[in-house]
Amino acid sequence: MTQTKLAAGDAFPKITVKSLEGDDITLGQPKEGTDWQMIIVYRGRHCPLCTKYLNQLEGYKERLFANKVDLVAVSADSKEQLESQLKKLDISYPIYYELSLKQMETLGVYISVPRSEKETDHNFAEPGLFVVNEKGNLHVVDISNNPFVRPELEALASGLEWIRNPDNDYPIRGTY
Repeated sequence: MTQTKLAAGDAFPKITVKSLEGDDITLGQPKEGTDWQMIIVYRGRHCPLCTKYLNQLEGYKERLFANKVDLVAVSADSKEQLESQLKKLDISYPIYYELSLKQMETLGVYISVPRSEKETDHNFAEPGLFVVNEKGNLHVVDISNNPFVRPELEALASGLEWIRNPDNDYPIRGTY
């Protein structure tokens, strides 16, 4: 299968997903008080490493917000699967569901087929992280083909503080 990956500096595509309240949410549009958005694409309820990572992210939410970076997460899970996973999550940032196969392809994340119905009942995205800047462009992109490789959160938070500091005038990297 041919895969297309989003490049650093690209405009973030229009991706609309569902909130638990049933609202359509467009990713890449930061909430009031922020002008950047970090979007975490995770595998779903079936992945204990994703649950752990999402819970660890909660500890960085205020630090990200202090740097005007909004934080959201999304998976291909159904509403029922997300509601079930919430019992294992201790987070206060928004988490969305129903990322479609076409949307996963648009984002360029790796997509896996479940090993069995015990794992999950649908194809799912492997981990991806997208930081969208105030212009709607990808400033940071990180994708993995498995749940074992993800950005280390302290390095990520520190890096975004560096990037967001106007004294550093740090451009989008990797655009050659």
